[in-house]
Amino acid sequence: MAKIAILGYGNLGRGVECAVKNSPDMELVAVFTRRDPSSVKIQTAGVPVLNVAEAPNWKDKIDLLIICGGSATDLPVLTPEYAKLFNVIDSFDTHARIPEHFANVDAAAKANGHIAMISVGWDPGLFSLNRVYAASILANGKDYTFWGKGVSQGHSDAVRRIAGVKNAKQYTCPVPEALDAVRSGKNPDLTTRQKHTREVFVVAEEGADLARIENEIKTMPNYFSDYDTTVNFISEEEFKANHSGLAHGGFVIRSGKTGWNNEHSHIIEYSLKLDSNPEFTTSVLVAYARAALRMKAEGVTGCKTVLDVPPAYLSTLSDEELRAHCL
Repeated sequence: MAKIAILGYGNLGRGVECAVKNSPDMELVAVFTRRDPSSVKIQTAGVPVLNVAEAPNWKDKIDLLIICGGSATDLPVLTPEYAKLFNVIDSFDTHARIPEHFANVDAAAKANGHIAMISVGWDPGLFSLNRVYAASILANGKDYTFWGKGVSQGHSDAVRRIAGVKNAKQYTCPVPEALDAVRSGKNPDLTTRQKHTREVFVVAEEGADLARIENEIKTMPNYFSDYDTTVNFISEEEFKANHSGLAHGGFVIRSGKTGWNNEHSHIIEYSLKLDSNPEFTTSVLVAYARAALRMKAEGVTGCKTVLDVPPAYLSTLSDEELRAHCL
């Protein structure tokens, strides 16, 4: 039974607790929080909730730490730091910074004999796998990724960190005309702006400079600057009534040609429709935590991604069962 601990207990932490509970080969043994531990109420009876300062004392008591408490700005600090103490896994999702994050985590994990896995979720994560599979099969073709319509947790968090913002939700929306053109096999050349729009709903603090907040959102690099973004300022009551959900989803599409004269067209499409983005993401995290521990048992150290993991390592089924029922 693998002993698992959680760092952070927001939406992701709650999802991990539930996913671990439903995993026959894992046991949750501790939750570490940067908040007042007495304010955190978890569902698993008897599992201690501790301040993060206690984490080093658990170095020899847990098999893997799932980092749930960090944003896209926190994880580049948290993951390499905790990779010095534990085998770790995170869901870092800023695509442009993955190579930098990988290098930092790899150095920390290797120096301390640990395995780390980063950018685990559905994109990056499952969508990344499907891009690689599809491009390998249809070498003459183009990849297209569409997200939404749904709530982006990372983008919403980025908006909430702006001074004067009390609460916020960001929705990513595919442009219907672009999606139709890809599915029809036209292989269009699409810019980032042509594929998606972003819609933000903001509850501002009383007296906040709304024009400044809107400008900071629309010009934020890696998040909004490359998109047509609509910012809506609403009341807290409207926010609670209409923007409390965390649904999301998306599509990965590979459009390609085969034949001596490229006479045959093919479409590979993988899609997700998620009621709860954090619960699905944490289900992916827990499956890859299982894989990471199997790789560690084989002597693997350093940083890995979903692209490095054999699919069989994710499953609770034996190799024999997988061949009999899934192959």
